[in-house]
Amino acid sequence: MRRGLDFIRRVLAGWRPDADAVAVEDIALVGSELLANAADHAGGPTALDLRHDPNTGLLRIAATDTSPAAPRLRPVRPDQPHDRGMHIIARLAIAWGAGRTV
Repeated sequence: MRRGLDFIRRVLAGWRPDADAVAVEDIALVGSELLANAADHAGGPTALDLRHDPNTGLLRIAATDTSPAAPRLRPVRPDQPHDRGMHIIARLAIAWGAGRTV
């Protein structure tokens, strides 16, 4: 996941060198959680796609994998050490006003 984080940060720095550091880290977190979820649940190759529209300022982050199953939110118990990634992604996406595509 480290390579994914570094990739996201490099791409964002190229697009918006003046971007807010907190926003960059939130975007990096979403991207790395998407990659981690794909790697954990698909069991095959994964890829991350970042697309930025300079006219609108919109950013699209997508992870692809070999699984035919769509990602889904799973219930999380407080004592459970994992399965929070999709919840993190959903919260940040909602805060940004984003939607989900599958």
